[in-house]
Amino acid sequence: YALGSMQEVDPDYTRIGIEEATRVGNQLDKQLPQQGIAVRFELQGSVPCNIHIRGVSDVDLLVLRIEFVTTDPGIGTYSTSTISPVAALRELRSNAERILRNSFPKADVDASGAKAIAISGASLRRPVDVVPSHWHDTADYQRTRDRDDRGVKILDNKQGITLLNMPFRHIKLVTYHDLQALYGLKKAIRLCKHVKNDAIEEGRTINYSSFDLASTLWHANLAAFAAGMHNELAILIEARRFLDELYHNTDKAKSLYVPDGSRRIFDSEAKIDGMKIMSVELDDLAKEVAFEQASYAKILYENNWLELDRISRAAIYKL
Repeated sequence: YALGSMQEVDPDYTRIGIEEATRVGNQLDKQLPQQGIAVRFELQGSVPCNIHIRGVSDVDLLVLRIEFVTTDPGIGTYSTSTISPVAALRELRSNAERILRNSFPKADVDASGAKAIAISGASLRRPVDVVPSHWHDTADYQRTRDRDDRGVKILDNKQGITLLNMPFRHIKLVTYHDLQALYGLKKAIRLCKHVKNDAIEEGRTINYSSFDLASTLWHANLAAFAAGMHNELAILIEARRFLDELYHNTDKAKSLYVPDGSRRIFDSEAKIDGMKIMSVELDDLAKEVAFEQASYAKILYENNWLELDRISRAAIYKL
């Protein structure tokens, strides 16, 4: 279970997800201009970052209204429209919802979310989240013209505001740490996403998003993840160790920022609680793996002769 959960989704599965997002985008691209709305499309989230998991991860499709471009304070905002960005994105959202319902009449189009219109079922082979948005040219982007430095403003339809995201920078930073970890970071993220999903299916409530989970593991010991190049179970050991450290040191947890530095990861007590549940789930998995790897591990654990971290290391590394 642990080793399988770390692995990449096979290319065909990923390809089908991208094809379905493209299919949804094509319907919007054909019909939105008829309403005077010009758009471009980008993928964000777990699929382009290659941390998606089978049967759980959807495909995030950014639908960018291109006549709106905002910038960082002091640089100015420019557009070819006279309405506000929020009004423009609400217009985009309402038109997109109507088009999706008409184009995919048998699919489930769920517009109850604040940030995305979720479409799934019927002829769609993968769920797709349609995210109304527009470009935001940060000061860094205006200097470098590097796509990774370009932001997007996403509509929060419930609050009536736009929120800045840096999806391409996030992917770049996670991928950079993954290379430093000899591909162990993304394996750890996939593993933890599987563990989280299975815990939820078993009835646990975990208020800890996949984005925040990935951001947390980004701060773990990359050298320890890199040991997974020779023994993949080392990745489980480090993921368990790091979440256990945060479980017992919530001040450290609350000091951690998402990779792009835009906000703290644990900005609510609910997220701290979710992280603690995840920590316990990884404890349980590491314990069962240790028992499977070495018969003496269970004796050591039940007699409190060694703490779980040392038992896991001893069993997994056959010490």
